[in-house]
Amino acid sequence: MNFNLSSPHADMWEYLAGSDKSIVMYGMGNGADKILAVCRRYGIEICDFFASDGFVRGHSFHGKRVLSYSEAKEKYGVENMIVLLSFASSLPDVISNIKRIASECELYSPDVPVCGEKLFTLEFARTHKEELEAAYALLEDEQSRQIFENTVAYKLTGDITYLFKAESDKDEVYNSLLHAETIRTYADLGAYNGDTIRELMSYSPVLSDIVAFEPDRRSFRKLCEFCDTLEDTPRVERVNAAAWSEDAILTFGDEGNRNSGLFAKGKAIDVSATSLDKILDGRGVDYIKYDVEGCEREALMGSARTIAEHSPRLLVSLYHRSEDIFSLPLQIKGMKADYKFYLRRYPYIPAWDLNLICL
Repeated sequence: MNFNLSSPHADMWEYLAGSDKSIVMYGMGNGADKILAVCRRYGIEICDFFASDGFVRGHSFHGKRVLSYSEAKEKYGVENMIVLLSFASSLPDVISNIKRIASECELYSPDVPVCGEKLFTLEFARTHKEELEAAYALLEDEQSRQIFENTVAYKLTGDITYLFKAESDKDEVYNSLLHAETIRTYADLGAYNGDTIRELMSYSPVLSDIVAFEPDRRSFRKLCEFCDTLEDTPRVERVNAAAWSEDAILTFGDEGNRNSGLFAKGKAIDVSATSLDKILDGRGVDYIKYDVEGCEREALMGSARTIAEHSPRLLVSLYHRSEDIFSLPLQIKGMKADYKFYLRRYPYIPAWDLNLICL
Protein backbone atom coordinates (compact mmCIF):
# COMPACT_ATOMS: atom_id res chain seq x y z
CA MET A 1 0.00 0.00 0.00
CA ASN A 2 1.51 3.28 -1.14
CA PHE A 3 0.49 6.48 0.62
CA ASN A 4 2.72 9.06 2.25
CA LEU A 5 2.12 9.44 5.97
CA SER A 6 4.91 12.02 6.33
CA SER A 7 3.70 14.65 3.83
CA PRO A 8 3.00 18.10 5.37
CA HIS A 9 -0.54 17.79 3.98
CA ALA A 10 -1.00 14.19 5.17
CA ASP A 11 -3.45 15.41 7.83
CA MET A 12 -5.72 18.09 6.40
CA TRP A 13 -7.08 19.18 9.80
CA GLU A 14 -3.63 19.81 11.26
CA TYR A 15 -2.62 21.65 8.09
CA LEU A 16 -5.68 23.92 8.26
CA ALA A 17 -5.14 24.59 11.96
CA GLY A 18 -1.65 25.87 11.18
CA SER A 19 -2.51 27.90 8.07
CA ASP A 20 -2.45 31.70 8.09
CA LYS A 21 -4.86 31.94 5.14
CA SER A 22 -8.52 32.93 5.50
CA ILE A 23 -10.70 29.82 5.47
CA VAL A 24 -14.14 30.12 3.88
CA MET A 25 -16.76 27.42 3.55
CA TYR A 26 -18.54 26.64 0.30
CA GLY A 27 -22.07 25.52 1.12
CA MET A 28 -24.43 25.32 4.08
CA GLY A 29 -26.73 22.83 5.77
CA ASN A 30 -26.09 19.61 7.70
CA GLY A 31 -22.79 18.89 5.97
CA ALA A 32 -21.46 22.31 6.88
CA ASP A 33 -22.58 21.89 10.49
CA LYS A 34 -20.64 18.61 10.80
CA ILE A 35 -17.50 20.18 9.34
CA LEU A 36 -17.86 23.24 11.58
CA ALA A 37 -17.99 20.98 14.63
CA VAL A 38 -14.67 19.40 13.64
CA CYS A 39 -13.14 22.81 12.90
CA ARG A 40 -14.04 23.94 16.42
CA ARG A 41 -12.28 20.88 17.86
CA TYR A 42 -9.10 21.84 15.99
CA GLY A 43 -9.38 25.57 16.63
CA ILE A 44 -9.91 26.31 12.93
CA GLU A 45 -11.69 29.62 12.31
CA ILE A 46 -14.20 29.82 9.47
CA CYS A 47 -14.20 33.42 8.25
CA ASP A 48 -17.22 33.29 5.94
CA PHE A 49 -19.66 31.14 3.99
CA PHE A 50 -20.36 31.42 0.30
CA ALA A 51 -22.59 29.92 -2.36
CA SER A 52 -22.24 29.76 -6.12
CA ASP A 53 -22.91 32.97 -8.00
CA GLY A 54 -26.60 33.08 -8.83
CA PHE A 55 -27.65 31.07 -5.75
CA VAL A 56 -27.22 33.80 -3.13
CA ARG A 57 -30.55 35.07 -1.80
CA GLY A 58 -29.48 37.35 1.04
CA HIS A 59 -29.80 34.64 3.69
CA SER A 60 -27.40 34.04 6.57
CA PHE A 61 -25.75 30.98 8.11
CA HIS A 62 -24.40 30.82 11.67
CA GLY A 63 -24.87 34.56 11.99
CA LYS A 64 -22.95 35.48 8.84
CA ARG A 65 -24.42 36.76 5.58
CA VAL A 66 -23.80 34.17 2.88
CA LEU A 67 -21.53 35.64 0.22
CA SER A 68 -21.40 34.84 -3.46
CA TYR A 69 -18.20 33.22 -4.72
CA SER A 70 -17.33 36.47 -6.49
CA GLU A 71 -17.75 38.41 -3.24
CA ALA A 72 -15.56 35.92 -1.36
CA LYS A 73 -12.80 36.27 -3.97
CA GLU A 74 -12.98 40.04 -3.85
CA LYS A 75 -12.97 40.14 -0.04
CA TYR A 76 -10.10 37.71 0.57
CA GLY A 77 -8.26 37.28 -2.73
CA VAL A 78 -7.86 33.86 -4.33
CA GLU A 79 -4.21 33.64 -3.26
CA ASN A 80 -5.06 34.31 0.39
CA MET A 81 -8.05 32.04 1.01
CA ILE A 82 -8.72 28.35 1.48
CA VAL A 83 -12.08 26.95 0.40
CA LEU A 84 -13.65 24.10 2.39
CA LEU A 85 -16.32 22.25 0.42
CA SER A 86 -19.22 21.38 2.73
CA PHE A 87 -21.70 19.46 0.57
CA ALA A 88 -21.81 16.26 -1.45
CA SER A 89 -22.65 15.82 -5.12
CA SER A 90 -22.38 13.42 -8.02
CA LEU A 91 -23.89 15.83 -10.56
CA PRO A 92 -21.48 16.46 -13.44
CA ASP A 93 -22.23 20.19 -13.69
CA VAL A 94 -21.75 20.67 -9.94
CA ILE A 95 -18.48 18.73 -9.98
CA SER A 96 -17.34 20.78 -12.98
CA ASN A 97 -17.98 23.97 -11.01
CA ILE A 98 -16.08 22.61 -8.00
CA LYS A 99 -13.13 21.84 -10.29
CA ARG A 100 -13.26 25.40 -11.64
CA ILE A 101 -13.10 26.86 -8.12
CA ALA A 102 -10.27 24.47 -7.23
CA SER A 103 -8.32 25.73 -10.24
CA GLU A 104 -8.52 29.28 -8.81
CA CYS A 105 -8.21 28.69 -5.06
CA GLU A 106 -6.74 26.24 -2.60
CA LEU A 107 -9.72 23.90 -2.04
CA TYR A 108 -10.28 20.91 0.22
CA SER A 109 -13.22 18.58 0.68
CA PRO A 110 -13.14 17.34 4.29
CA ASP A 111 -13.83 13.65 4.82
CA VAL A 112 -16.36 13.67 7.64
CA PRO A 113 -18.05 10.28 8.12
CA VAL A 114 -21.76 9.86 7.53
CA CYS A 115 -21.98 7.86 10.78
CA GLY A 116 -19.84 7.76 13.87
CA GLU A 117 -17.41 10.27 15.34
CA LYS A 118 -14.09 8.78 14.18
CA LEU A 119 -12.23 10.94 11.66
CA PHE A 120 -9.86 9.40 9.14
CA THR A 121 -6.85 11.37 10.37
CA LEU A 122 -3.15 10.60 10.18
CA GLU A 123 -3.31 9.26 13.74
CA PHE A 124 -6.28 7.05 12.78
CA ALA A 125 -4.41 5.68 9.74
CA ARG A 126 -1.32 4.91 11.80
CA THR A 127 -3.39 3.26 14.54
CA HIS A 128 -5.11 1.01 11.99
CA LYS A 129 -2.13 0.53 9.66
CA GLU A 130 -2.12 -3.27 10.00
CA GLU A 131 -5.86 -3.50 9.30
CA LEU A 132 -5.55 -1.18 6.30
CA GLU A 133 -2.73 -3.29 4.92
CA ALA A 134 -4.67 -6.52 5.54
CA ALA A 135 -7.72 -5.18 3.70
CA TYR A 136 -5.54 -3.90 0.85
CA ALA A 137 -3.93 -7.34 0.52
CA LEU A 138 -7.36 -8.90 -0.14
CA LEU A 139 -7.91 -6.92 -3.34
CA GLU A 140 -7.75 -8.89 -6.58
CA ASP A 141 -6.78 -6.39 -9.26
CA GLU A 142 -4.71 -3.27 -9.83
CA GLN A 143 -7.76 -1.05 -10.32
CA SER A 144 -8.99 -2.01 -6.84
CA ARG A 145 -5.61 -1.29 -5.29
CA GLN A 146 -5.35 2.11 -6.99
CA ILE A 147 -8.85 3.05 -5.82
CA PHE A 148 -7.93 2.02 -2.27
CA GLU A 149 -4.70 4.03 -2.26
CA ASN A 150 -6.26 7.14 -3.78
CA THR A 151 -9.26 6.99 -1.45
CA VAL A 152 -7.02 6.77 1.60
CA ALA A 153 -4.90 9.65 0.27
CA TYR A 154 -8.06 11.74 -0.21
CA LYS A 155 -9.36 10.94 3.26
CA LEU A 156 -6.11 12.14 4.81
CA THR A 157 -5.58 15.26 2.70
CA GLY A 158 -9.03 16.37 1.52
CA ASP A 159 -7.46 16.79 -1.95
CA ILE A 160 -10.20 16.08 -4.52
CA THR A 161 -7.70 15.26 -7.27
CA TYR A 162 -7.28 11.87 -5.60
CA LEU A 163 -11.01 11.24 -6.04
CA PHE A 164 -10.76 11.77 -9.78
CA LYS A 165 -8.08 9.04 -9.88
CA ALA A 166 -10.42 6.65 -8.06
CA GLU A 167 -13.45 6.49 -10.35
CA SER A 168 -15.07 3.45 -11.95
CA ASP A 169 -17.51 2.72 -14.73
CA LYS A 170 -20.88 1.40 -13.60
CA ASP A 171 -21.30 -0.73 -16.73
CA GLU A 172 -18.05 -2.53 -15.93
CA VAL A 173 -19.29 -3.32 -12.41
CA TYR A 174 -22.61 -4.74 -13.60
CA ASN A 175 -21.40 -6.48 -16.74
CA SER A 176 -17.83 -7.62 -16.08
CA LEU A 177 -17.81 -8.16 -12.32
CA LEU A 178 -21.35 -8.94 -11.18
CA HIS A 179 -22.40 -10.52 -14.51
CA ALA A 180 -25.81 -9.01 -13.89
CA GLU A 181 -27.28 -10.73 -16.94
CA THR A 182 -27.34 -13.95 -14.88
CA ILE A 183 -28.88 -12.48 -11.69
CA ARG A 184 -32.32 -13.94 -11.10
CA THR A 185 -32.77 -13.39 -7.36
CA TYR A 186 -31.75 -10.25 -5.49
CA ALA A 187 -31.81 -8.90 -1.93
CA ASP A 188 -31.75 -5.10 -1.80
CA LEU A 189 -30.82 -3.95 1.69
CA GLY A 190 -31.52 -0.24 1.59
CA ALA A 191 -33.96 -0.19 -1.33
CA TYR A 192 -34.95 3.49 -0.87
CA ASN A 193 -37.66 4.25 -3.47
CA GLY A 194 -36.78 1.39 -5.82
CA ASP A 195 -33.99 3.19 -7.66
CA THR A 196 -31.47 0.37 -7.31
CA ILE A 197 -34.11 -2.18 -8.34
CA ARG A 198 -34.75 -0.15 -11.48
CA GLU A 199 -31.03 0.04 -12.11
CA LEU A 200 -30.50 -3.71 -11.79
CA MET A 201 -33.52 -4.41 -14.00
CA SER A 202 -31.82 -2.47 -16.80
CA TYR A 203 -28.84 -4.86 -16.63
CA SER A 204 -30.58 -8.14 -15.78
CA PRO A 205 -33.26 -9.37 -18.20
CA VAL A 206 -33.82 -12.54 -16.15
CA LEU A 207 -34.40 -10.87 -12.77
CA SER A 208 -37.41 -12.64 -11.26
CA ASP A 209 -37.50 -12.37 -7.45
CA ILE A 210 -36.46 -9.58 -5.09
CA VAL A 211 -36.45 -9.04 -1.34
CA ALA A 212 -36.35 -5.30 -0.64
CA PHE A 213 -35.64 -3.82 2.81
CA GLU A 214 -36.51 -0.17 3.49
CA PRO A 215 -37.16 1.14 7.01
CA ASP A 216 -38.05 4.76 6.22
CA ARG A 217 -41.83 5.05 6.07
CA ARG A 218 -41.97 7.62 3.27
CA SER A 219 -39.34 5.90 1.16
CA PHE A 220 -41.09 2.58 1.74
CA ARG A 221 -44.34 4.07 0.46
CA LYS A 222 -42.57 5.24 -2.70
CA LEU A 223 -40.96 1.81 -3.04
CA CYS A 224 -44.38 0.18 -2.87
CA GLU A 225 -45.78 2.61 -5.43
CA PHE A 226 -42.95 1.71 -7.79
CA CYS A 227 -43.39 -2.03 -7.20
CA ASP A 228 -47.11 -1.72 -7.93
CA THR A 229 -46.23 -0.52 -11.44
CA LEU A 230 -44.34 -3.73 -12.21
CA GLU A 231 -46.07 -6.53 -14.04
CA ASP A 232 -45.68 -10.17 -12.99
CA THR A 233 -41.90 -10.05 -12.85
CA PRO A 234 -39.82 -9.27 -11.02
CA ARG A 235 -41.80 -10.17 -7.91
CA VAL A 236 -40.82 -7.96 -4.98
CA GLU A 237 -41.17 -9.03 -1.36
CA ARG A 238 -41.28 -5.73 0.51
CA VAL A 239 -39.89 -5.53 4.04
CA ASN A 240 -40.60 -2.31 5.95
CA ALA A 241 -37.71 -2.82 8.36
CA ALA A 242 -34.02 -2.09 8.80
CA ALA A 243 -31.60 -4.85 7.83
CA TRP A 244 -29.97 -5.94 11.10
CA SER A 245 -28.38 -8.89 12.84
CA GLU A 246 -31.56 -9.93 14.68
CA ASP A 247 -35.09 -8.81 15.45
CA ALA A 248 -34.97 -5.45 17.22
CA ILE A 249 -36.56 -2.03 17.59
CA LEU A 250 -34.15 0.73 16.57
CA THR A 251 -34.17 4.52 16.64
CA PHE A 252 -34.24 5.87 13.11
CA GLY A 253 -33.96 9.33 11.52
CA ASP A 254 -37.37 10.21 10.11
CA GLU A 255 -36.04 12.17 7.14
CA GLY A 256 -37.69 10.61 4.11
CA ASN A 257 -34.59 10.70 1.91
CA ARG A 258 -31.94 8.25 0.76
CA ASN A 259 -29.68 9.19 3.70
CA SER A 260 -32.26 8.35 6.33
CA GLY A 261 -30.72 6.02 8.86
CA LEU A 262 -29.92 5.22 12.45
CA PHE A 263 -28.10 7.59 14.77
CA ALA A 264 -29.76 10.69 13.30
CA LYS A 265 -29.63 13.84 15.42
CA GLY A 266 -32.91 15.30 14.15
CA LYS A 267 -36.44 13.96 14.38
CA ALA A 268 -36.37 10.25 15.19
CA ILE A 269 -38.85 7.39 15.42
CA ASP A 270 -38.69 3.73 16.38
CA VAL A 271 -38.55 1.24 13.51
CA SER A 272 -38.54 -2.54 13.29
CA ALA A 273 -35.36 -4.35 12.33
CA THR A 274 -34.80 -7.93 11.27
CA SER A 275 -32.23 -10.11 9.53
CA LEU A 276 -32.07 -11.19 5.92
CA ASP A 277 -31.49 -14.78 7.09
CA LYS A 278 -34.85 -14.72 8.88
CA ILE A 279 -36.71 -13.33 5.88
CA LEU A 280 -35.14 -15.77 3.42
CA ASP A 281 -35.53 -18.73 5.81
CA GLY A 282 -33.07 -20.93 3.93
CA ARG A 283 -33.75 -19.61 0.45
CA GLY A 284 -30.77 -18.45 -1.56
CA VAL A 285 -30.25 -15.32 -3.63
CA ASP A 286 -27.81 -14.61 -6.43
CA TYR A 287 -26.90 -11.10 -5.31
CA ILE A 288 -27.13 -8.92 -2.17
CA LYS A 289 -26.60 -5.16 -2.08
CA TYR A 290 -25.82 -3.52 1.29
CA ASP A 291 -26.29 0.25 1.51
CA VAL A 292 -27.75 0.66 4.97
CA GLU A 293 -26.32 3.97 6.20
CA GLY A 294 -23.69 2.73 8.62
CA CYS A 295 -25.34 -0.55 9.66
CA GLU A 296 -23.46 -2.71 7.15
CA ARG A 297 -21.66 -4.63 9.90
CA GLU A 298 -24.92 -5.72 11.53
CA ALA A 299 -26.66 -6.38 8.20
CA LEU A 300 -23.80 -8.68 7.18
CA MET A 301 -24.08 -10.50 10.49
CA GLY A 302 -27.76 -11.00 9.75
CA SER A 303 -26.85 -12.55 6.39
CA ALA A 304 -24.24 -15.00 7.69
CA ARG A 305 -26.27 -18.15 6.99
CA THR A 306 -27.22 -17.04 3.48
CA ILE A 307 -23.62 -16.15 2.66
CA ALA A 308 -22.23 -19.40 4.07
CA GLU A 309 -24.75 -21.67 2.35
CA HIS A 310 -25.35 -19.92 -0.99
CA SER A 311 -22.26 -17.75 -1.74
CA PRO A 312 -24.21 -14.85 -3.28
CA ARG A 313 -22.46 -12.02 -5.07
CA LEU A 314 -22.17 -9.05 -2.70
CA LEU A 315 -21.92 -5.30 -3.15
CA VAL A 316 -21.20 -3.54 0.15
CA SER A 317 -20.97 0.23 0.74
CA LEU A 318 -17.65 1.14 2.40
CA TYR A 319 -18.08 4.87 2.99
CA HIS A 320 -20.47 5.47 5.89
CA ARG A 321 -17.91 5.03 8.69
CA SER A 322 -14.21 5.83 8.72
CA GLU A 323 -13.35 2.23 9.55
CA ASP A 324 -15.55 0.67 6.85
CA ILE A 325 -12.79 0.63 4.23
CA PHE A 326 -10.89 -2.00 6.25
CA SER A 327 -13.30 -3.43 8.83
CA LEU A 328 -16.00 -4.63 6.42
CA PRO A 329 -13.65 -6.45 3.99
CA LEU A 330 -12.00 -8.17 6.95
CA GLN A 331 -15.41 -9.08 8.40
CA ILE A 332 -16.52 -10.66 5.12
CA LYS A 333 -13.21 -12.51 4.76
CA GLY A 334 -13.89 -14.04 8.16
CA MET A 335 -17.38 -15.06 7.07
CA LYS A 336 -16.46 -16.51 3.66
CA ALA A 337 -12.76 -17.11 3.08
CA ASP A 338 -13.03 -18.01 -0.61
CA TYR A 339 -14.59 -14.73 -1.80
CA LYS A 340 -12.58 -12.60 -4.23
CA PHE A 341 -12.62 -8.86 -3.45
CA TYR A 342 -12.85 -5.92 -5.84
CA LEU A 343 -13.13 -2.21 -5.01
CA ARG A 344 -14.98 0.22 -7.27
CA ARG A 345 -16.11 3.84 -6.76
CA TYR A 346 -18.54 5.85 -8.83
CA PRO A 347 -17.94 9.60 -9.36
CA TYR A 348 -18.82 11.54 -6.22
CA ILE A 349 -17.44 14.27 -3.99
CA PRO A 350 -16.60 13.38 -1.20
CA ALA A 351 -15.54 9.70 -1.31
CA TRP A 352 -19.07 8.29 -1.39
CA ASP A 353 -20.28 5.44 -3.58
CA LEU A 354 -17.23 3.39 -2.63
CA ASN A 355 -18.28 -0.24 -3.01
CA LEU A 356 -16.75 -3.59 -2.23
CA ILE A 357 -17.73 -6.33 -4.69
CA CYS A 358 -17.34 -9.91 -3.41
CA LEU A 359 -17.53 -12.81 -5.85
